[in-house]
Amino acid sequence: MPQTFNVGARSRFVTTTAWAFLLLAGFAAFSTLLADLHPQAASGGSWPALLGLIVDHLPWLMRAGLLVSMLMVASAVGVLLRLDWARRIFIGLLVLALLANVPGLWVQQEVVQALLGSRLGGVVLPPQAADLVSGLSTAARSMAAVMTLVGCALLVWIIRRLMSPAVRQEFA
Repeated sequence: MPQTFNVGARSRFVTTTAWAFLLLAGFAAFSTLLADLHPQAASGGSWPALLGLIVDHLPWLMRAGLLVSMLMVASAVGVLLRLDWARRIFIGLLVLALLANVPGLWVQQEVVQALLGSRLGGVVLPPQAADLVSGLSTAARSMAAVMTLVGCALLVWIIRRLMSPAVRQEFA
């Protein structure tokens, strides 16, 4: 049986997704601009090598994030207008977000380790407190990893839906 599409019908999925990413990307761009106006002095003294490298390149990373956020805002507006080039750019930016989450997962773990190491560096804790801190650290790291993986799965689902024939028909 042939599949029939409603030409001109606008799905709630596309509209909701576009608005959600428009608001998130707009907030990210605004907060990046605010952070650029009030830079924090970061010293690389107590940071491990990887995090020191990130802190050293923070202005460049923030500008790249601002560029990606502005591209996402523009493509989300285009998706709301049902422009096919915007859908393609939107999908590409979602793939970029997926690819950024892979090293981001590793950086998350390094940041938690660096923060716990710098906070508790010279302090000797009683065994019960050390066990508690270790358990909380493990729980925080596990939850961060699970949430990142759930977010990646959600991005994959959105990409698949945006590439489906029914959604592509909206952009024809």
